Parts: sequence; C-alpha cells; structure tokens
Amino acid sequence: MNLIERDKKVIWHPFTPQKNMPLPVGITHAKNTLLYDEEGKDYIDAISSWWVTIHGHANEYIAQRLYQQALQLEQVIFAGFTHEPAVALAEQLLPILPGDFARIFYSDNGSTSTEVAIKMSLQYWWNKYDYAVQSVNPLHTKRTTILAFNNAYHGDTFGAMSVSDRSVFTKPFQGLLFDVLFIDTPTKDNIHQLKHTIAAHKDHLAAFIYEPLVQGAGGLIMYDSSLMDELLSTCKEHHIICIADEVMTGFGRTGKLFASDYLHNKPDIICLSKGLTGGTLPLGVTACTAEIYNAYLSDDKLKTFFHGHSFTANPLSCTAALASMELLLKEDKQVAMKNICNNHLAFAAHLKTYTPKIKNIRCLGTILAFEINEGNDEYLNDVAQKVTTYCMERGVYLRPLGNTVYLMPPYCITKDELQTVYSVLESLLQQL
Repeated sequence: MNLIERDKKVIWHPFTPQKNMPLPVGITHAKNTLLYDEEGKDYIDAISSWWVTIHGHANEYIAQRLYQQALQLEQVIFAGFTHEPAVALAEQLLPILPGDFARIFYSDNGSTSTEVAIKMSLQYWWNKYDYAVQSVNPLHTKRTTILAFNNAYHGDTFGAMSVSDRSVFTKPFQGLLFDVLFIDTPTKDNIHQLKHTIAAHKDHLAAFIYEPLVQGAGGLIMYDSSLMDELLSTCKEHHIICIADEVMTGFGRTGKLFASDYLHNKPDIICLSKGLTGGTLPLGVTACTAEIYNAYLSDDKLKTFFHGHSFTANPLSCTAALASMELLLKEDKQVAMKNICNNHLAFAAHLKTYTPKIKNIRCLGTILAFEINEGNDEYLNDVAQKVTTYCMERGVYLRPLGNTVYLMPPYCITKDELQTVYSVLESLLQQL
C-alpha cells in the first residue's frame, strides 16, 4: 500500500473539506526550493510551505546545528531551568526587534504567541489596578477590550480566534468568542473616523493587535504605513498597548527585517513564529517592553503570569532559530531577498496586461498577490483548487487563499526557478 492509500485511512488534513477531498501528494524529501513526490517529480515550493521555510528545505547548516544540539540537550522543562540556546536566542533577538523590548517569552507556534500577547496585555491592566481594589471599585477593571482589524487572522486558539475577523475560520465558534472592537485598516477616507472611534473607546481599550502592513490569511491585504503610523500614534496617546503580530511578516518577508521597521511607532509587544526557525521546527516568541514586564514584578504571587507549554523554549527549536538568524543576517541572504523584491515588482507591472482577468495587483518585499476575477472574493472560492492543480501539473506549488493568488518563495529561490513560477502563472492566466 502506497503512502497516499495509507494516508486516506488515518489522517485528517488541516483546512481541507474531508468529503471528496483531492488526494494529497506524497512528499518523500525536499531540498532548497524543491519538493519531491513518490514518483520523483519535483515542485517549486513558491509559498515556502505556509510561509515558514525562508531558507528552503533541508538546509544543511541548520540540520547540522540541530544534530549537535540533539546529542547534548533535546528538551528540558523551562520552569526553574534555563539553557544556552534559549538565552542566546533572546540575546540575539532583543537588539534587532523593532522597538525597545526587554524580555522574551517563549511558546510553540504563531497562534500561541498571539494568545500569550493577548493574555499578557489584559493581565497587565489587571496587575496595574490591584485586584483587591477592583472588588471595591469595579471601574478599575474597565481596560478589558481588545481593538483589532476587520479581515484579521491571528490564529486558531480561542483567544486568537476572538481577535480575528468573524469568517469561515471562526463561524462555528462565534457565540463563544469574547467581544472585540473591530475597525477597518486605515485609508485616507477613514483615518479620521478610526481615530475618533479609538478616542471614544479609550477608557475601555486594553490593547490593539494588528498585522503590520500586510494581513496574511485574510487575503494578503496591504495597507499604507503612514496612515498606520497615525493610528498607532492615537493608540499611544491613549496608553493602549500595541501588539504587532509579525508571525508572517517577520524575518524579511516585507523587504525589511520586520514590517514594523517601516513604522515610526513601534509595538509594545511583538509576536513571532513561522520564519523564526527557518521553518525547521515549531517555536513562538512574544517579546514585551520593560513597562509590560514590570507590571508582573510583585511580591503578590497572584500577579504571576500563569502561562506556559511543555515545549516552552525547546532547545532544538531555539537552536534552529539561532542558526536561521545567522543565515538571515548574512549579506548574501539580504541580496537574495532584494533580488526577489525587484523581480516581483517587474512581474507585478507585467501582470497589469491581464486585467480585467485579475485585479488588485500588489507587492511588498518578497510578497506578491492579486485576485482572480472569478466568483466572490472569499476563501471558499473554488478557483483555488483549479489554480493549485494547474500549477502542480507544471511543477509549481501554489495554494491560493480562495481567489487570492500569492507568491512568497524561499529566499534561496534561483532566478531561473522564479522565472518558471512566473511563466506558469502567466500560462494559467492565459487559460482563464
């Protein structure tokens, strides 16, 4: 029995309708940008396997570092213990993060990194207004509302779903999610109204969580940095904690190390995952400023941040992140990223010849996206499977978000491979 037949009997695949599910492709190995199936056919991984493999697959340097660490320390509880990979990674991350961050809190994926941020910001206000006083004066508990963007996606755990857009991802659970104040991303037409809304609710807002400049799973929606700065200025003015969800945008995706590097106003909390380990192992990071951290320094044990995971700061994951960071900060990697950015811009200009078949062509850093003008603009648009099938038959792996087609390749992609991806996409558009 081959891999696919065995899979059909035991596996439940994510984000995939189970009835009449297209057969998955059995991948046996991968190298750099290429995935290889059981029959030996290769596919260019043009989306970095859900945006994580920034250095490509089976990177030898990261693998060697993991091997050495596995022989030394593979796992240890992180309450009451520490270890070199966790400390070294925090020491390397803090100076390069976009803001004045003081502490690193580890978790195990993107959803949990945002979950940590939400809990951390809410408890900040709970700690700040002593719980003993709250029982006497309930007004001290008023900073309990989270501000978030429409079309946001921050993960699949309950807190993360609550601050995400009410969509197909959250529909069965909507009555169970906590209330959030949602606003649109800023435009020239709505910026003054958005600022007014924030000011009107300032006494109740604990934190503002946002995906800086690019909303990922919501459809690779891009918005203006100067207007976002205005919005963040308003939040800062009213002492609203700013949480940047850079799970997708971090580690070079937008052309800068972090999307928040485009902004004058920096976050108070930042969430990281995906490219953090080069896609090798799961790891989440939530970094906070000294002001946030100091709210937890107390003789009162009830002000402890009671949160953690069995695999918090896993030594192997931290080691992979350290190795990935070393590669990312090298000059040749920065040049490779810049080349992708420039090629995307040129191809985006060429794509304009295919309007009105496609619309809303946009590009930021190593991310290029557009919508196919067929059916509704939504995640359940059936054109997604057509695109994936067509491109896979021609050796390119893409997984559109409904009718939103996007490219987010590993930084190691060659010029010829990138041109192949462009050619296959162009061939697809000619068939529409």
